[in-house]
Amino acid sequence: MTVICHVDMDAFYVAVELRRRPDLRGKPVWVGGAIRGVVLSASYEARAYGVEGGMSSTRARRLCPDAIAITPDYDAYEAASQGVFAIFSTITPSVERVSLDEGFLDITGTRRLLGEPEQVGELIRALVADEQGIPCSVGIAPSKLIAKMASNQAKPDGLVRVQPGEVIPFLHPLAVEKVWGIGPATTAALNKLGLYTVGDVAHTPQSTLQRAFGARAGAELWEFAWGIDGRRVVATEASERSVGSQETFAKDTDDLEAVATELLRISARVASRMRQAKVVGRTVTLSLRFADFRTVQKSVTLAYPTDVTSEVHTAALRLLSAFRLERPRLRRVGIRVEQLVDADQVATQPALDEPERGWREAERAADAAIARFGPDAVSRARLTRRRAVG
Repeated sequence: MTVICHVDMDAFYVAVELRRRPDLRGKPVWVGGAIRGVVLSASYEARAYGVEGGMSSTRARRLCPDAIAITPDYDAYEAASQGVFAIFSTITPSVERVSLDEGFLDITGTRRLLGEPEQVGELIRALVADEQGIPCSVGIAPSKLIAKMASNQAKPDGLVRVQPGEVIPFLHPLAVEKVWGIGPATTAALNKLGLYTVGDVAHTPQSTLQRAFGARAGAELWEFAWGIDGRRVVATEASERSVGSQETFAKDTDDLEAVATELLRISARVASRMRQAKVVGRTVTLSLRFADFRTVQKSVTLAYPTDVTSEVHTAALRLLSAFRLERPRLRRVGIRVEQLVDADQVATQPALDEPERGWREAERAADAAIARFGPDAVSRARLTRRRAVG
């Protein structure tokens, strides 16, 4: 059964601004013109006064005279968006970017590695909050339509999952304007027909809807009212060009041995995801976040593409050594492999002294065992130690 996740950043532009203006938290704020122009994004405190995106600044000022208007910084929003989607790409290679502040993820195949869908959703929310300092709402469902509507129900800063058997009870009580894609004009036309809830539309003959809205639109309205949506997540170019993962330590650490062990765990996760996606990569990037939230990174390009844990880990250790750290207080470590190509397009060249079958074959066998028996079926001895991350 397909499992689709829709992630929507809450009041995205405002959230990005509040990262550098924490003194404005809890106050009515909007991003946009102070006197003229339009409101691009409003804080929930401003929304309580009726201020909303798309509204003229003049009207917003009348509704909330004490609100603080912030001039938009589009470069900052694009940078934050790229950071968010980089996080998504560590969860699954199937990421569809809808806009700067929302996207779909197909998480059907992540259960073995990351747990149940709710756990994956909470992981996404935690990573976005930790790495980007902004909140997001997550909807999880069998289709894009219901996932999108579930994330709207989850706002602000929450998670809603709709199981396959819950689609109709979730959908039918909602007002028709809550359906993704139904705008004011269609809402008015439906209301004129006496149709106010999704259930009303569902129990209207499809032919009636087609006479009122046209053959295609009428059929779509009826299908959507029954939760029928065959659209799939279409992975964007950016989400396919790298695979990565990161971990945040439960406590800041300066134990480089523990860091090296965690890098092995992350390398194994990244390599496994690469094999699952049937890709190999040449460039390995190590990122470190210190206790003061300063973040640094270094990269190395390998002689040939790989999807082998030990090779990714060796590269990461070389990069760690290159930082020449002296008792660092590390908060988070991360690894990303880039310059990806399809594995079947690359002929790997073993060294002359390598055995005919080596780590690559062993890891593929381990992948098969994990897929059949679960994530704890096979593990390196070093990774059986108690984890130091949260």
